[in-house]
Order: sequence, then structure tokens, then C-alpha cells
Amino acid sequence: MAATSDEAAMARAVTLAARALGATATNPVVGAVVLDASGQPVGEGWHERLGGPHAEVVALAAAGDRASGGTMVVTLEPCAHTGRTGPCTEALLVAGIARVVYAVPDAAEGAGGAAVLRTAGLDVTGGVLAEEAARGNEAWLLAQRLHRPFVTWKTATTLDGRIAAADGSSRWITGPAARADAHLLRGQVDAILVGAGTVLTDDPRLTVRDVGGAPAGRQPLRVVADRRGQVKQTARVHDETAPTLITAAPDPAALLAALFGRDVRHVLLEGGATLAGSFVAAGLVDRVVAYVAPALLGAGPAVLTGIGIATIGDAVRLRIDDVTLIGPDVRITARPESR
Repeated sequence: MAATSDEAAMARAVTLAARALGATATNPVVGAVVLDASGQPVGEGWHERLGGPHAEVVALAAAGDRASGGTMVVTLEPCAHTGRTGPCTEALLVAGIARVVYAVPDAAEGAGGAAVLRTAGLDVTGGVLAEEAARGNEAWLLAQRLHRPFVTWKTATTLDGRIAAADGSSRWITGPAARADAHLLRGQVDAILVGAGTVLTDDPRLTVRDVGGAPAGRQPLRVVADRRGQVKQTARVHDETAPTLITAAPDPAALLAALFGRDVRHVLLEGGATLAGSFVAAGLVDRVVAYVAPALLGAGPAVLTGIGIATIGDAVRLRIDDVTLIGPDVRITARPESR
């Protein structure tokens, strides 16, 4: 049987890492694959939750004695410090791993694992599928670098950019498949953010639900920007389904700083148009996920207001990463060209 290439094993590790999106809090998502001495996969794993075993340890446990003399393929440089768990470098040495292949250098306090392993005589290679692995971990990497959460702005609009009709009705602009996909997106973040106006108008739950409407086991923090104290205790965001924070933070930067202090690393900004405009104007939107329905309204509130652009030359330009048809609707994933 042909040996598994480093790239193929890393692609599998990236897929494994994605299983933990939204579940690792301040930790990165990491996937790992162990190849035996002949290059065959014999163990794999991912870091499932904060405080749980790291991906390398899980993969080594699955491989057992077959790891000796083999290769560890992992999406993030192995850590070299003792935190909630022991250093992965030590686990690799004890298991007799001869070679380590990683994608992205560690940006946290445990950095330096590659140097430790090289000093111990292991063959270490970095940068394999680095772009793919970094994209999967982009929220954590940005938070490490900028000390604020990564912000994804999620929208659901008609083809002419309306989020509701002139009479205020908005259920539903997009179809069931797009709404189900949006719940998967909610499940990958640490917090869901809306403005007070959205709560007053729509009274949303802001929870992660399955296709049958049942709440998921893990729920992100619900955050409502409400500087005027307009949201009442009877609003559905105050039910017991998920934790809720009502904040009077004066601006987007202050709000993100407060959330970072609460260990939030990825925020899903869902509305409304004024709150979204303040984030766009401040340059604090890192990614846009837009669900667009093939419908026209011609009137009604727009998806974005208040960013102060009067001429086409000042438009915020985005780079499209992906376009996917979901039922009758289209999901567009894009990010500012400066990102």
C-alpha cells in the first residue's frame, strides 16, 4: 500500500480540526494524524474542548505502539509549555515519534515546540498546507495578534439588499436550507451579537437550533448592544436556553474589548443595519457571510446604514472567497480586501 503523503495527511488533519469550531474557547482548533514508519495512517484526533487533551495526544493514544518511528502531522506547531495539559513535545518524544510535520507556527505562549523537537533530534517540517490550516483557525490567530475577537457579519437579504419589507415583515426572506446553514454558522462561534433594535423588532432567540427547532447542546453567548436600556426582561434573549449579556459599550472597539476579556474569540454579528454600519465604519468586520434570496422588494430597510460613504470611490471593497447555492438561495463568503 502506498504511503500517505504529508499533504494528504494534513488535509485530513484540517478537516478534523474543524469539528471543534466554537467549542475550544480561548484555545485554537487543532487536528492531528499519526503515520507509522511505513507512512500509513494509524491514529488521528482533534482538540475537542478547552482543558481537554490536545490533538496530538488524542492521535497518539489512537495509534498506540504503532506511533514509534512514525510521523506526527498536525495543523499547529506542537506546544512546549505546561498549561491545563502537559506539553505536546514531551508526549511526542515519549511516543518515539521520529518526524513532525506542522502547518502553522504557534502564536501563543507555548510557542517554540519545533525548536525543542529539533534539539531532541527529530526531523521537523513546517508550512505544509499552511494557508488552509490558517483559514480554519483564523479567528484564534487574529485574536492572538490583535487581542480582540474575530468578527463575522452574517446577513440575509433579498437580491436588492433588503432585510425586510416596507411593513417590517421579514420571515422568511431565505429558505429553510439557508436558515439551517446559518445555524451551523452560529454553532461555530463564541458569541452572537445584535443591536437593541433587532431585539425590539424581531424578538429573536439568538440560539443554535437543529432542523427540527430543538436547541443544540452548546450555545454561544448572546450579546445585545443596548446603550439606552430598551430591552425588557420579557424578551426571548433572556430565556434560559443560553447565556446573555446586555452591554452599553460606547463603540464597537470597546464592545469587542469587553468580549475578549470574557474569553470570546469569534463574534457573529447579525444585525441590525445601524450596528453593522458602526462595525464596518470602524474597520472591525473580518468576514462577511451573506445569504441572498432570489427575491425583490423595492422598498424596506437596507442591510447597512451609517457608514458615511458618499461616492463610489470610497466603497468598502470585498474579496469573494466562496459562492455556494443553498436551496434556492446563494451564500456568499467574502472579506475586506485589506484582510
